[in-house]
Amino acid sequence: MTASALTETSPSDVPEDPATTTATRGWGARLAPVLAVLAGVAAVAVHATRYGHWIVDDAAITFSYARSFADGLGPVLQPGAPPVEGFSDPTWMVLLGLGKLVGLFDHGALFGIPDYVLFPKALGLLFTGGVLTACYIAAKQIFTRFAWLATLVVGLTLATIPSYVIWVVSGLENSLFAFAVVTLGVTLFVSVQRDKLLTPKVALWAGVMVAFAALTRPEGLIYAGAYPLAALFLLRSGLFWKSFRLALLSVAAFAVPFGAYVVWRHSEFGRLLANPSVAKQQGLPGIDAVKRPFELVGYAGWAGVIALALVIVFALVKAPWRRPLIALLVPLGLGIVAYGVMVADWMYQHRFASPIWPLAVIAGTLSAGELLRHRQALLRVGVVVVLVGAFVPSAVGFAAAADKFAKNPNITACLVADRFGRGFNTYADILGLQKASLLLPDLGGSSMTSRLELVDMAGLVNKPIADLVHDNDLAGLRNYVFDTVKPTFIHSWGPWAAGNGIALDPRLDRDYVLIYSSPIEGLRNGDWVRRDAVTDPAKLKAAQDYAAKTIPAVAADRFGGPLDDCGATMKPGQTITMPS
Repeated sequence: MTASALTETSPSDVPEDPATTTATRGWGARLAPVLAVLAGVAAVAVHATRYGHWIVDDAAITFSYARSFADGLGPVLQPGAPPVEGFSDPTWMVLLGLGKLVGLFDHGALFGIPDYVLFPKALGLLFTGGVLTACYIAAKQIFTRFAWLATLVVGLTLATIPSYVIWVVSGLENSLFAFAVVTLGVTLFVSVQRDKLLTPKVALWAGVMVAFAALTRPEGLIYAGAYPLAALFLLRSGLFWKSFRLALLSVAAFAVPFGAYVVWRHSEFGRLLANPSVAKQQGLPGIDAVKRPFELVGYAGWAGVIALALVIVFALVKAPWRRPLIALLVPLGLGIVAYGVMVADWMYQHRFASPIWPLAVIAGTLSAGELLRHRQALLRVGVVVVLVGAFVPSAVGFAAAADKFAKNPNITACLVADRFGRGFNTYADILGLQKASLLLPDLGGSSMTSRLELVDMAGLVNKPIADLVHDNDLAGLRNYVFDTVKPTFIHSWGPWAAGNGIALDPRLDRDYVLIYSSPIEGLRNGDWVRRDAVTDPAKLKAAQDYAAKTIPAVAADRFGGPLDDCGATMKPGQTITMPS
């Protein structure tokens, strides 16, 4: 069924009257695209259930900023904190803030699920639907009657890729970014197919979409080259200057809105880059930029990637729509370049590849349809068998990757909300500290639940620390912490325990007393409080006893345990009840 459906002739092969075609086919033809999109979204949602209510902790940083904006506090992590652009996804943050304003986010439970889980995941599925709708629009240019089937194939394929599904429902901006980039790619595809690439309307729209992508993820900047490169690769004789002028128009359409944001950024924060970009030390690409894209090949499976490449090459050689395909491949190529250039990410499952998967699957599916076009039935079956066989190892690898992530996901916002937000709130309450500060490396869930003044050890939401980290001035970082900030509490764990030297600095033992030590061999993990903040030894003992009983239980429940949520709401000042 699939093979024969995808071999339908193109509009140019069988002329049709668009005014009568829909009426003749009836409701089935009109519902097929909608059902194909919904089926793809449903398949992604079913896969997503493997990860329960998991939200990655970094997403909750944007949640906190969205809360502040919606509450009229401006770009701050917490009430009273200085303005710092600790988010790198303004469009996503605005969507979350709007969700809060209309009562869909950061209010409580919806349908029995906390809205800080449900709303961002629902947005992820919504934008997956947008990706598949764009896919249908592209397929409709090639397969007159059965573009819905190509869309269904794309949706079901994306649902098998853990890298795509995980980050779509992570609480981060990946789904919105993928939607923006795919929309850009399909815009180029359709405009070339309709011979409208070199028009001001397309140039302007492409530039606006790039600006939107760049305000969703920092690497979205690279797609400013999409329209100019498509115009260059598809250049026709005598149209150089027209192509050049429209390329400039597209760049201008990107530069005006994005430039306006940069001007606001500089006036508000005194920086030209977002604070996380400074702290993450993004620099010029090296040899790793060439090697890193091959990580995606290994993840997807060599046999499947080779099969995908071969069908695309076939379409580039034989398809009457090879020029639109080239236009679609331009943003795919730019996405792969961006993946290589970006500083390697600590999160699992190739977080920065979200737009690459749908673009590759759309290009491959359309190309496979062209390969099957006009073939005899037996040959079609043979081609389908070969393609399916090539992708079997990919499916096996994807299943293993999904299982591995479900058992050991990236740090969840609820672990941080409980362990560091609510946990340190309880320390402060036991010690009788009304006003206190906390230095730690995990800011997501803690910023949603902590009543303490948070100091970001990683520098994502702290300008002085970001500058020190960017300059690799770890001695200066330690001096800033111990001599300037003098936080009431310090928490350090894992790579942070030795990476920045704070946990090994002799001033820690001089100025602080240990509340709780995590049982990880070879690392100095734990919670400390300033000696001069402890006025009653009995209260310190009570805090230590509380930590000894409660913290291991919290860690066991949240770290590597069930991927559930941490209550209907995450609000500053919440505490953890001591087990009986």
